Amino acid sequence: MPFAENDLSQDRFLGGKLTIWQPRAGYRAATDPVFLAASVPAKAGQSVLELGCGAGVALLCLGHRVSGLALQGIEIQTDYAELAMLNAQRNGLTAGITIADLAALPASITAQSFDHVIANPPYLTAGAGTAAADAGKETAFRAETSLSVWVDVAVKRLRPGGLLTMIHLAEKLPALLGSFDARLGDITVKPIAARQGRAANRVLVQAQKGSKGPFTLVPPLIVHNGDRHEADQESYTAEVQRILRDGQALPF
Repeated sequence: MPFAENDLSQDRFLGGKLTIWQPRAGYRAATDPVFLAASVPAKAGQSVLELGCGAGVALLCLGHRVSGLALQGIEIQTDYAELAMLNAQRNGLTAGITIADLAALPASITAQSFDHVIANPPYLTAGAGTAAADAGKETAFRAETSLSVWVDVAVKRLRPGGLLTMIHLAEKLPALLGSFDARLGDITVKPIAARQGRAANRVLVQAQKGSKGPFTLVPPLIVHNGDRHEADQESYTAEVQRILRDGQALPF
């Protein structure tokens, strides 16, 4: 056990279909990795690489939805990588988890190419704002590695025609798209907004290696019903309920 058992919580994802051990005080996955996994159009027999997999939530949500995938995760923090291995085993899924800096991947990974690369990069820049008290949370939220490196590593690991899928802050969209180059095309952006009429606070971005297809901005995913929170209960839209509780796909 990478963490002391008392320092972990068992959290249910996909309506209880997955049980994920997460640190109580460290980085804790919520809806973002579930949305990321739901947006990947993977098929049985394909391979998936997640850069910065943390405790494995996105990778395992995808593996649960689509059987027969070859799952591989990269995680720089040893304790989170070991937790991802444990979570895979306890949910009856097979996933290879490699402890490595994505900017210096081992030969065992660079020798491979993948049908899908997915990533939920840290949302904050190193040195910005107040550091988190927990080292794991600080590493997960603040990037020492630039978005351009995340994208470059992802593209290099994709096979021709493979798909890159990422989730990030909406305000980081210009920087993210600015990191794309001629190797990627058919770029699609799906905003995620908390409620109808609100500005998007997240974006899902998908692109294909080697494609010359056009850029497309598709309608947003609306997370909650109504224009405000009115009661101490869930208010997810029907589409989001299907994703978060039933493990259904989020097609672009």
